[in-house]
Parts: sequence; structure tokens; C-alpha cells
Amino acid sequence: MLSTASLPSLVYALDLAGTFVFALSGAMAGVKHRLDLFGILVLSFAAANTGGITRDLLIGSVPPGAVSDWHYLGVSVLAGLATFFFPARIRREQGAVQLFDAAGLALFAVTGAAKALAHGLNPVMATLLGMLTGIGGGMARDVLLAQVPTVLRADLYAVAALAGAAVVVTASVLELPATPATVVGACLCFGLRMLAIKHGWQLPVAAAPADPPSGQDGPGT
Repeated sequence: MLSTASLPSLVYALDLAGTFVFALSGAMAGVKHRLDLFGILVLSFAAANTGGITRDLLIGSVPPGAVSDWHYLGVSVLAGLATFFFPARIRREQGAVQLFDAAGLALFAVTGAAKALAHGLNPVMATLLGMLTGIGGGMARDVLLAQVPTVLRADLYAVAALAGAAVVVTASVLELPATPATVVGACLCFGLRMLAIKHGWQLPVAAAPADPPSGQDGPGT
């Protein structure tokens, strides 16, 4: 199984890294929508910590790390302030929001799965919880901006998180080293997400029903 002796420091470091990059994505989305400083900080914290809070509540790790550990708030505020005061520097890379979002998705997917395993969840639920950890922050960000969440419409978003989490869980089941598996899982998730953005890969989309011909009443009229 995944070695829990070496896990805490690795998971904690990746969790904070994921918090920072998701906070950047939330703050960048706030800048794009011309929110004020308070709005950007709220969006930054929500995007960075919703997934982790949801994960911790579901596995019984209470109070959640984002509430009990000031580092999560500090990292979120730092990312929000940096984005607010230096938006041009943060946006130098084209598609900065998507880039940071993909990085946060990858980091949270693997840490979510690892933490779920450490708390005794079975492999299937640990994989799903890893995915949920990854997509939670992005969903909160989009809902606060009154947008359809990216996970419901984007190219291989939740699927990428699921793949990254599955690598960590599979390595645990096969008793493979945890650290390389975590790195591989994060890289797989990030790579899939960025390739999907570049090439437009996506799952099948539901076809909208055709409008009735002009002059004809719809059913039930």
C-alpha cells in the first residue's frame, strides 16, 4: 500500500502548491471580470480551497486544513494580491487562467487521492475523491462568476483529474513507490488537460433538440 509514513510532507507540500496555482486561476478570472480587491480575494480563496475542504469533510478530517491551518489562507491571499497588483506579469503566458487551472487540477487530483487512501478509503472511492478534490475549486470559481462550471463543458477536465488520481491509487494497490507515482499522476493529468485545450479533445456533447417548424405548435398545445 501507499506508504503513509512519507506521505504527509509530500501531500502537504503539493496541497499548498495546488492551493497557490488554483488561487492564481481564481484571481485571474476575477481580474478578467473586473472584480474589486475584496471580490478577487474571495474568488481566490474559493477557487483554491473548495476542493480541499470538500475532501476533508468527506473523509472526516475536521476541521478542514483550509480552516485550521493559516498557510492555506495565507497562500490564497498572497496569490490574490499578487494578481491584483501585478496582473500584467501574471498574464504574460498566454492562457494563464487555463494554465494555472490545469496545474491546480493536477496537484489536487493526486493529493486528494493520496489523502483518501491514507484515511482508509477503498481504491474506487479514493480515485473519485481525488477527482472531486481537483474539480471542486474550479466549480466554485465558475459558480461565483455565474458561469456554467468548466467541468460540465470543457475538454477532458474531470476525466484528466480521474486519470491522475487513478495513477496514485493503482500504484498504492500494486505497492509501488508513492512519490514517483504522485509525480507521474500529476504530469498525466496536467498533460491531458493541456492537450485537450490545444486540440479541442472532449467527450460527446448532447445534441440540442430541433425547434419545431415555424407555424406548428409544440407537443401538448
